[in-house]
Amino acid sequence: MNEIAQMSSIESRFDTSHDHLIEYLSPAAKVSMADQWFEIASTEHFWVRRRFEILRGLSGGWLAGGGELAEIGCGHGLLQRQIEDAYNLSVTGFDLNDFALQRNVSRRSRVCCYDIFQRDAALRGRFNVIFLFDVLEHIADEDAFLDALLYHLAPGGKVVINVPAGQWAFSGYDRAAGHVRRYSFETLQDAMERNGLKAHEWSYWGLPLVPVLALRKLWLLGKTDQQQIISAGFDSRSHTVNKMMGMVSSMEHLPQHWLGTSLMGVFQAGT
Repeated sequence: MNEIAQMSSIESRFDTSHDHLIEYLSPAAKVSMADQWFEIASTEHFWVRRRFEILRGLSGGWLAGGGELAEIGCGHGLLQRQIEDAYNLSVTGFDLNDFALQRNVSRRSRVCCYDIFQRDAALRGRFNVIFLFDVLEHIADEDAFLDALLYHLAPGGKVVINVPAGQWAFSGYDRAAGHVRRYSFETLQDAMERNGLKAHEWSYWGLPLVPVLALRKLWLLGKTDQQQIISAGFDSRSHTVNKMMGMVSSMEHLPQHWLGTSLMGVFQAGT
């Protein structure tokens, strides 16, 4: 709590539903993200579990001793909670979506309402690893956003990023979810290299789910109700279906550089 007290400008509010503080470094603001997604996604969802498996595979041993960690676009804290449980580490979470922050499921990590464009001096160069999971596809101006992110990254630090893959798969679900684009490794690498970040490890993932993604795109043609689209596009509907999809999604050898529904990479900044 000493660290919180030192920042006199922070307005904090106790979230009684999850027994932690939300630190308001910036006012909450509307973001390009469907709130309904936060009501569906959980740490038990097959896709969320598989995404974390990919992270563990790509990170090797460095994550356990990665220094100070942060997640930009933490939402309701699924990745924070997974890292807490698996590594016994804290991950400072930043987001502007108050709906998501108030539902944050982390147990020990800082949860902050914060606009990275504010460039708080107390956070300059502070983090050794920054996670950017399923955020960049929502951002129209990649370069301005990544420049603000880098303000918070320590020299030589790592940015671990996950994005949806395959512009061919862009559909009504992407529009409802607030996506601006989907990525190939080449387009992601170009955005990162323009901002001084070099690829360290990367992989497509979700190859077994490509047919499901193609069917989803066809099924959503002509549909306009956002809530229906998000529910149909992400909700696994039952424990049995969720378990089955988890088994199917794990049937791929990684890392692979061919095709997938998502793309994850570890990028490193210069010193």
